[in-house]
Amino acid sequence: MKKMVLRNSFLSLIAGACALTGVQVATASAEEVNVYSYRQEVLIRPLLDRFTAKTGIDVNLVNGKADVLLERLKSEGMNSPADVLLTADVGRLIRAKKAGVMQSVTSDELSKLIPAQYRDPDGQWFGLSLRSRVIFAAKGVVKEGEISTYEDLADPKWEGRICIRSSSNIYNQSLLGSLIVHNGAEKAQSWADAVVANMARKPQGGDRDQIKAVAAGQCDIAVGNTYYLGKMLTGKDESQKAAAEKVFIIWPNQKGRGSHVNISGAGVTKSAKHKENAIKLIEFLASDEAQKVYTEEVYEYPLRDGIDVSDTLASWGEFKADQIKLSDFAEHQAEAVRIFDKAGWR
Repeated sequence: MKKMVLRNSFLSLIAGACALTGVQVATASAEEVNVYSYRQEVLIRPLLDRFTAKTGIDVNLVNGKADVLLERLKSEGMNSPADVLLTADVGRLIRAKKAGVMQSVTSDELSKLIPAQYRDPDGQWFGLSLRSRVIFAAKGVVKEGEISTYEDLADPKWEGRICIRSSSNIYNQSLLGSLIVHNGAEKAQSWADAVVANMARKPQGGDRDQIKAVAAGQCDIAVGNTYYLGKMLTGKDESQKAAAEKVFIIWPNQKGRGSHVNISGAGVTKSAKHKENAIKLIEFLASDEAQKVYTEEVYEYPLRDGIDVSDTLASWGEFKADQIKLSDFAEHQAEAVRIFDKAGWR
């Protein structure tokens, strides 16, 4: 039997909470694996299709918002059909671990392919690709070297010149978490206070919107993840491409600790009925073949050295990445939210 669509029972759990792009779940066939994914299907479908072509294992995909999918896993318990949770930001993975919906797995292949700082020591989650949260600057307005660190965003010279997303955005929470680890909570609070004072507008929109705001002259610098710029530069939307061409990347803290990096990642659910297939899928996503696809089609960076990146990523130059353990800064996300709230960062 190929696949079974179980829309009624699944949609009843999240009616009104999010829009699912598809709800297809496997039967008991050994040649299938079920994935709950926060990542956009357009970003991961090419990888999943390659896995199926390589192994003959069908991948049944449920897409939804991260918090909704986590609540769904918790409510379904051991009856959940999900085998793999696929998401972005290490904070999401750690929340899933703390919620008790993941299980520890052992894989020599994953231990070999994924550096220790990008995987859970208990084997409950594994990084699959890297992205860096950088500074985007307006060409012809901001000079090379005029800003070089995350800490520089607090300089009064940038008053009324910064665009950045809301404090509810988990990418910003992770960035501030890293600043707490490196500089301490007191300095992190001072930084957040100063960035709020430097904002050109109230936080709004996604990372693409920050880039578009810089291009439109609403601000001179913005903070965002690198892969959004890649998607804008290579996409079919000419207006987004034109906006992306008006900014350049500044890799922060290159003379010090390096630029903040985060991951997309996955783990095997506690309820997995196709555990072996789930591990095979994660191993494939960490393989050289998949890492190459991440750079060429998703515009994210490989987990390890020795893998050629796409022309788009190569054009941005090499950068030094912060080597902090992801779990270290993710543990400070709740504290980051409190600091944001105190600073009036909404």
